[in-house]
Formats: sequence, C-alpha cells, structure tokens
Amino acid sequence: MAYMSEEGYNKLVAELQYLENVRRPEIIQQIAEARDKGDLSENAEYDAAKEAQGMLEGKIAQLKMVIADAKLIDETKIDTSEVQILTKVKLRNTKNNAVVTYSIVPESEADLKQGKISCNTPIAKGLLGKKVGEKAEISVPSGKIIFEILEISI
Repeated sequence: MAYMSEEGYNKLVAELQYLENVRRPEIIQQIAEARDKGDLSENAEYDAAKEAQGMLEGKIAQLKMVIADAKLIDETKIDTSEVQILTKVKLRNTKNNAVVTYSIVPESEADLKQGKISCNTPIAKGLLGKKVGEKAEISVPSGKIIFEILEISI
C-alpha cells in the first residue's frame, strides 16, 4: 500500500493518461514508419522504437500498480500536534543553528528541491511522532544531527 496525497495521486493519474494517450500512439507510429522502411533485421530505427515501446509499457504497468495500491490521505484530518506524513516541519540544527523546513511526503512525491522529503528517509523517520519543542537525534551518513522542532503545520 502506498500512502499519498490527493495531489500526488492526481499527478500519477495524469502521467498515466499522458503515457497511454500520447506517448503510446507516438511510439506505435514510429514502429509503423520504421517497418515501412524495409528489412527489419537491420533496421536500427525499428529496434529503437520497439525498445522504447517495451520501456513505456513497463512504466505504464508500474504506474497502474501504484495507482491501484494507493491509499489517499485525508489532509483535512491531519493532526499538527506531532510530525506526521504530509505535515510541514520547521527545524533548527542545534549544532549550527541553521533553520530548515521540510514537508514529510510519501516516497512517490519526494522532491528535495521543493523541500519535500520522503517519509522513508532517516531524517523523516527520526522526526515522525515528535512534537514542537522536542529534539530528534538523527543518524545520517555524515554522523548524527540533532534537530529541535520549532513548528509543525500543514
């Protein structure tokens, strides 16, 4: 089961529709054009199109499985008294006083550039269940970091 927000779910559905309704017909057209060029045994365009088709069908199958297995999280019922999935948490690194804000999201929605970290990362795992004012000691590849939780919001 994959937990996700409605926004993340809608993005996956849109991507699936794009792949099925736009990319699949494009690749089918490429295969047809390559087939029209003659001998398939030495036709690199045909081989490349068939390979692209295989990769596309694999991606479509993967997206269908994720979507079928998705469990949407009702964002209106999120309790901000502690860090949970889909909460935004403002942290202070106790060593260097740097303040960062992360949104804890399902793995399929993680995007570090947007401050969205997967709930499966060491940082998120160390923060889950913590309340404002508490400290979380988190082991990361470079050692241990202690974060103080300053604020939790949606």
